[in-house]
Amino acid sequence: MPRHPLPIATLIIAICLISTRAYSQTSTRSAPTWPTHPLRIVVGFPGGSSPDLVARTLAEPLSKALGQPVLVDNRPGASGNIAADVVAKATDGHTIGIMINGNLTIAKLLNPKTPFDPARDFQPISLIATAPLVLAAPAGAPGNNANEFLRAGQQAGDHWSYGTPGVGTMAHIGMELLMAQTQLRAVHVPYPGNPQVITAMMGGQLQLALLPPGLATAQVRAGKLKALGLSSAGRSALAPNIPSLAEGGVKNFQLEIWNAAAAPAAMPAAHVQRLSALLSEIARSPDIRQKLFQQGWQVAGTSAEGLATRIKEDTRVLGGVIAQRGIKVE
Repeated sequence: MPRHPLPIATLIIAICLISTRAYSQTSTRSAPTWPTHPLRIVVGFPGGSSPDLVARTLAEPLSKALGQPVLVDNRPGASGNIAADVVAKATDGHTIGIMINGNLTIAKLLNPKTPFDPARDFQPISLIATAPLVLAAPAGAPGNNANEFLRAGQQAGDHWSYGTPGVGTMAHIGMELLMAQTQLRAVHVPYPGNPQVITAMMGGQLQLALLPPGLATAQVRAGKLKALGLSSAGRSALAPNIPSLAEGGVKNFQLEIWNAAAAPAAMPAAHVQRLSALLSEIARSPDIRQKLFQQGWQVAGTSAEGLATRIKEDTRVLGGVIAQRGIKVE
């Protein structure tokens, strides 16, 4: 029997179905397949520390966006440099780090034996959040503002001491920068952490320190410490009742601590770009912004380029202090 040709409408439908199926297959093949297994965020400080809390705050929304679990891996030690080295050497394509200023800027300048090079071994992802430091003193410290207090310190010569959570920390380098600008000659006393610094100040063993606002303001409210000024250019929403050091007469002094996400140099650029877009969007979302604020952070949520610019500028400023004051970490 002769074959009857298919109706034109039927042919059109068949062609459309074939085209749709082919497009679907092509789209599936071209769709992003990364990450193919859980993403690891390495943190250089113990559970409950500020960088750890930041990493865990970001992990859940990032997991939802990537469609893969996001695991936080704590590798404390050496002011975060042990974890930074893990990230620098990672080749699995699924490891990034949440790091502090020093890991991404001055680590090699402080100690030439540092096993990684910040400028060579990392790709910036995003500057997540920043915070100023509070110049704090015992409650009975002299002076009603930063300028008066620092004049008393100049007269005290090397009879005053300042405390930090360790050599090469932002509190240490910041105090050395402040002393260079104000002719203070206070003696550096490193402690295991800021809680011990605060205890020593309240006990009269120390005369001043630069502290994170979350720690300082609680003691100021309790009447145990005096806040003399913030290291930011102006006032901060994190501590709105504390004037900037500039308001107290200390000009041209600005310093912030920060947390940032970085990837190993070996990670493909497309994956870094995807993480940068996601993490900056997540950090700036109202819910995460509020959580980070409660932890003592002002959200930045920058692009990779924004973080790269910040790294370059901080390396220049802090590196200058290190060279001028001869700071070394053995």
